[in-house]
Amino acid sequence: MSRPTGRPSAAAPAPRAATPATALRAPAPGWAIEADVVVVGSGVAGLTVALRCAAAGARVTVVTKARLDDGSTRWAQGGIAAALGEGDTPEQHLDDTLVAGAGLCDERAVRTLVTEGPDAVRRLIATGARFDADDDTGEILLTREGGHHRRRIAHAGGDATGAEISRALVEAVRAAGIDTVENALVLDLLKDGAGRTAGVTLHVMGEGRRDGVGAVRAGAVVLATGGMGQIFSATTNPAVSTGDGVALALRAGAEVSDLEFVQFHPTVLWLGPEAEGQQPLVSEAVRGEGAHLVDADGVRFMRGQHELAELAPRDIVAKGIMRRMRERGAEHMYLDARHFGAEMWERRFPTILAACRTHGIDPVTEPIPVAPAAHYASGGVRTDLRGRTTVPGLYACGEVACTGVHGANRLASNSLLEGLVFAERIAENITEGIAAGAEPAGAAAERTEGPGERTGPSDPDATDTPDALGAPAGAPLLASEARYEIQHIMTHGAGVLRSAESLARAADRLDRVHDDAAAQLRRDGKTAEPGVETWEATNLHLVARVLVAAALRREETRGCHWREDRPERDDAVWRRHLLVTLRPDGALDVRSTDSEAFPPPTTPRAETESRP
Repeated sequence: MSRPTGRPSAAAPAPRAATPATALRAPAPGWAIEADVVVVGSGVAGLTVALRCAAAGARVTVVTKARLDDGSTRWAQGGIAAALGEGDTPEQHLDDTLVAGAGLCDERAVRTLVTEGPDAVRRLIATGARFDADDDTGEILLTREGGHHRRRIAHAGGDATGAEISRALVEAVRAAGIDTVENALVLDLLKDGAGRTAGVTLHVMGEGRRDGVGAVRAGAVVLATGGMGQIFSATTNPAVSTGDGVALALRAGAEVSDLEFVQFHPTVLWLGPEAEGQQPLVSEAVRGEGAHLVDADGVRFMRGQHELAELAPRDIVAKGIMRRMRERGAEHMYLDARHFGAEMWERRFPTILAACRTHGIDPVTEPIPVAPAAHYASGGVRTDLRGRTTVPGLYACGEVACTGVHGANRLASNSLLEGLVFAERIAENITEGIAAGAEPAGAAAERTEGPGERTGPSDPDATDTPDALGAPAGAPLLASEARYEIQHIMTHGAGVLRSAESLARAADRLDRVHDDAAAQLRRDGKTAEPGVETWEATNLHLVARVLVAAALRREETRGCHWREDRPERDDAVWRRHLLVTLRPDGALDVRSTDSEAFPPPTTPRAETESRP
């Protein structure tokens, strides 16, 4: 692969069998269940895969970190984008997506999304999802959001689209009798002796016979774990979004891409300078219905910055807000929708209205204080158009995946559609394999003891031998309080505004977090106790390292990656993706693609089969 010239670049690793690079320290699995497919995550992507695979006769187990309806999908307010309206076409949807992606979308992936999207939404409706419709005609009501030139956003409950989609899919999964394991943090991928996926290890938090660390053995694993917003101090993501799927994939030897492109939602309710954790989102649909961004003097500062003003793509609006905040020495701007009136607020945006009033703000009578906050990861585990990763048998879809659809900046409301479309493609690929007589689930794992398949007890403090999950000597777990240090480092060094100096400082501080834990392990033979909080902190640290490494390497401003020291977009050098893998020694390999299109994510001998 070619690389940008004049910049240091790690050599691409030679093709090799997919073996785990590292693994989290954890007790050996004390129980196991068998399946054809294990789906990790219970948002729109994960539950759609589960339903389609189960309908085709596959044995499916869904593993989710909290309850079935507690994922990121539930929090999606605006809606799902598809060319459903009169006069709209997939081609127009494609054009808007490519513009938002700032030159880095894989056009084949986008074309797949927009052409298959309308029918996928109709199948979602057939599954039971109820979208807002005209009382007289019964036609689905559509709205606009940033970057869209047409009304193509279907919504439900006014501003509760994700909650309605989650409700419908959860009910369908329960009605289908699909096996579910709730309150479970997935730890690492299991493989057979040939390096193929053989299941996952997981820790269940208080579920009777499925307590503690166990395993689900399956020939196909689908990661649908959502985002990684919790690497920042303020985010719209729920507390469970700690990058677990990306971290698992890296440890398993998979390739990730585009992690530097974290979308900061422009309009998140500002709760004060000390506010941390999940923050209330003020949907882009509010601007789509005519709300204005203003400063403290009531000036609409987005006019003249883009032809769509407040409805420009999110990266442009976020930058516009940040620039105005800097100019005025302000901590936030305002979203003014007082002209909506009480009736429209109550009918169209009841969830946002309630959230604002809970925090002492009444949008009917006063502007809403807003500021950007971490919202969506445009990058993730790299896949092909069937959701296959670089590890045989491992799939990814939804926010955890990088299909090439979003490029450098996700177009509003394409996320639910991406999860839906590519989940159906994954299910089709898996069930075709089963129908063709692929090896039964767990057979390879039973025949060959692979990493993580040992049944004896392990000593999590051992330093001279690998533990039961294959973690190399000297790989510590981070203490739970490291989570807050990581969030502080990332917010100040790799947030909306970045520079070589801030990113280098963040990289150095992240290294020190690990080095301090490793030094204690060497000195005292002790590491943090295995548990949900220490596993999450360790996952956050790994994902943060990858994001910072990619952001340092990309010496330009593009999409939602804003380098103050490199303010211009550089297509000649940087219209390409950065691919990252984790070495067995814990170091990162970072290299670039030849163009904005992804190469096949398979070993050379299988490249001809990697894309449909």
